[in-house]
Amino acid sequence: MADSGSLGLVKSAKSLSSALPDLLVEARRVAATVASGWHGRRQAGPGETFWQFRPFAAGESVARIDWRRSARDDHLYVREREWESAHTVWLWPDLSPSMDFHSRLAPVSKRDRAVVLMLAVADLLARGGERVGVPGLVRPTANRAAAERTATALALMQGREPFPDTHPIRRFSDLVLVGDFLDPIERTGEVLSRIAGSGARGHLVQVMDPTEETFPFVGRTEFRDPETGERITAGRAETWVQAYRDRLAAHREALRQMTGRFGWTFLVHHTDRSAAEPLLALHGRLSAGARGAMNVKAGGTVSTMEVAG
Repeated sequence: MADSGSLGLVKSAKSLSSALPDLLVEARRVAATVASGWHGRRQAGPGETFWQFRPFAAGESVARIDWRRSARDDHLYVREREWESAHTVWLWPDLSPSMDFHSRLAPVSKRDRAVVLMLAVADLLARGGERVGVPGLVRPTANRAAAERTATALALMQGREPFPDTHPIRRFSDLVLVGDFLDPIERTGEVLSRIAGSGARGHLVQVMDPTEETFPFVGRTEFRDPETGERITAGRAETWVQAYRDRLAAHREALRQMTGRFGWTFLVHHTDRSAAEPLLALHGRLSAGARGAMNVKAGGTVSTMEVAG
């Protein structure tokens, strides 16, 4: 007979699988919203895809002239290709039990918002020709169906680990981690240090329900740890507010300092806000990271700074 933990895991997997079609639709909508106001990183450079014709400039090699296009009028034209430098971006949503939390102050659970963000990032990056993968689930490939492939992998995922398998992650790649990061800071630090040691660049999005920020509880209240099942009762919950907020602020500051030491980025997102907000920020930071990686590969130097949301 299956134990309660196994039954809970199966129930959670079924819940996620049934929700994924709607979450994928929502992710595409959010990605389209961001893409419509995003100019991307298109520019001339090495690549195979035609971008545009431009007038020939004095001093350029005549070998660059497109004679067929130039024959149409009295000017000489050069055929430019679009800059292509497919960058590897790994994505990982925390699907552990604490992410199931959903209060009346927000329209969605933390889990659903994390999945929507992940799928939207996959869709947006795929439009730009980047390689997108999920550690241990999907190998990074430049595929326009990246969001669908990622959703399929999540539906088949075994376990609910807050952090991914770090072995596939390599230097010059980026890793987007979306979760609440409420695990003990020592455990989080151990995992992030291992990833940073691989040479990858990380981007953390802490997804929080507004109730977890404000702690609006009063009177006798029982709290249950979704990870361990441990319960604790507050006789007058309102007397815990300041201590709770101070502890949350200290925990978040520790995360911010940790990511800052690694040269990573960190932002906080609340589930009562639009998913487009962190997606736009992430896309900008990932684009900057891709350009930086190319500069490093080419022998240049790149300075990094902490970006906290």
